Amino acid sequence: MEAAANCSLRVKRLLLDPKFEGYKLSLEPLACYQLGLDSAVAEVKLRDDQYTLDHMRAFGMYNYLHLDSWYQDNVYYVDQLGRVMNSSVTLDTALRKPREVFRLPTDLTACDNRLCASIHFSSSTWVTISDGTGSLYLIKTGKRGDAASEKWEIMFNEELGSPFVIVHSVSFVKSDVHSVAGLLLRVEKDELDAEGSGFHVSLEWVTITEIDKEDNQRYEIFKRRVLQGKSVPHYAAIEPGGDGVMIVSYKPFRFMQDVENQLEKKEDGKIADKKRDPVYYWHQTEDDLTVTIHLPQDLTKDDIQVQFSPDQIFVALKSQPPLVEGKLCSSVDHESCTWIIRDNSLEISLIKKDEGPMWPELVVGDTRGEFIMDSSQCSAVAESLMHLTSEEMNPNPDKENPPCNAQELEECDIFLEDSTSLCRFDGNTLKITHVVNLGSNQYLFSAVVDPKEMPCFCLRHDIDALLWQPRSDQPDNMWEHIATFNALGYVQASKQDKKFTACPPNCSYAAICECLRRVFIYRQPTPLSTVLHNRKEGRQVGQVAKQLVATLEASDPILGFQATNERLFVLTTKSLFLIKVNTEN
Repeated sequence: MEAAANCSLRVKRLLLDPKFEGYKLSLEPLACYQLGLDSAVAEVKLRDDQYTLDHMRAFGMYNYLHLDSWYQDNVYYVDQLGRVMNSSVTLDTALRKPREVFRLPTDLTACDNRLCASIHFSSSTWVTISDGTGSLYLIKTGKRGDAASEKWEIMFNEELGSPFVIVHSVSFVKSDVHSVAGLLLRVEKDELDAEGSGFHVSLEWVTITEIDKEDNQRYEIFKRRVLQGKSVPHYAAIEPGGDGVMIVSYKPFRFMQDVENQLEKKEDGKIADKKRDPVYYWHQTEDDLTVTIHLPQDLTKDDIQVQFSPDQIFVALKSQPPLVEGKLCSSVDHESCTWIIRDNSLEISLIKKDEGPMWPELVVGDTRGEFIMDSSQCSAVAESLMHLTSEEMNPNPDKENPPCNAQELEECDIFLEDSTSLCRFDGNTLKITHVVNLGSNQYLFSAVVDPKEMPCFCLRHDIDALLWQPRSDQPDNMWEHIATFNALGYVQASKQDKKFTACPPNCSYAAICECLRRVFIYRQPTPLSTVLHNRKEGRQVGQVAKQLVATLEASDPILGFQATNERLFVLTTKSLFLIKVNTEN
């Protein structure tokens, strides 16, 4: 099996501004318009049995306002009557009164364990909807935003088990056959998880395909696959052609090969986690490596199979799965490699082809082994790090750059999720093909820049926030740095009450919405129409970045938040607000 490629995100230096001086608070008024709703938003509050952080992330912080990226300035929400309501912008600033475009057939209040209804716009004419009770709807809409030609028609509806929310969906055509694929998120009770939260997170990847093109369109489920993990993903999206899935998560996800046998797999996995010892032990010098594997009693040489190649190793016992198999971290002189049975153990000697460099791992991606470092190597490492340690906080106070004092770090500089990873799963092999360890690159938010592409995700890099566009058709450079929000990584960390963060497709600003009333807008640097001078440095300032603040005339909690190039939409229980973001100076 080919190991996943360990990748890195390539930052475009031209998109960084090392001379950014900060945001200037602007007191210019922002036009804000309020529209009352005929019926309140169908908010679903967390139940007593939804007490974990994953429940809060998945459902407690859910964005109830849905922006149609294919037809800008059209927003949707579901009200308490089960109606999908649409509101659009007229005359630049006026909001059209919400109108019903679709009504869910089921009674939402009849289900005790329901979740919030969710909507995702798969294409310019297709929509997927979850009613929050476990039913999935595939709807053909016609041209949205135009009341004359818009007609929402159910093309597929099926009960898919326990309630879920739709994370993402795409519409695509292969071999003249139309399909819609969706990712359905659930947080499910895990009876076998006695030591953790007692829940696991599942992402069901459902593909619905057209089966009758001639007479009348009919759709059926073509594939159902389940990814399972221990944390709600920050980001999950299907590639435009439905060939793969990308996930940003704190804890890893994996495909469940057989959905019906999940219980048996979880039992085996739990036993393995508790009792699993390293399959092999290994240590190395500058010249060679030694691998030791403990063998069962009464095993002969004929029961052991060992194979070497310049960059591969294979070790197996008779009628058992391989103990060691895969691509070596570096090349070896395979003709000089040997193995021997000694004291009920198999000892394998590998001769490095390139002497000197120490290997970080034996087999690429294999975590079943344990590296043993001898005392001389420990002493050498300690000696090499000696200059970095001292009993004094700053032994050389005259030095220009004194050592960093961790106690001086501000709270917003501390990252809790230091093991977050970005993975790309192949839809055919169900294996991870690309992995990026995000480390301290904290996930901030996602945004749709081009509706035909996957959503972008924004990560913190030092104090800045960088926007990355996935490019599934470029395996060698799968994530492209397309925009930078100066100092936003630092700024957002200071907002203790933040609920939503968003940016428009043109990336001209970023906006942070708090739980109540306030919206902060951080406009990117733009040229000035008048001449300004920096008094301290005596130089002319050519452009300035502004911070603006909008305060809503409402006391209800904010339930939804969306951004377009010129406007912000804010949804509360009973009102929809439009904030005109003037991008001109």
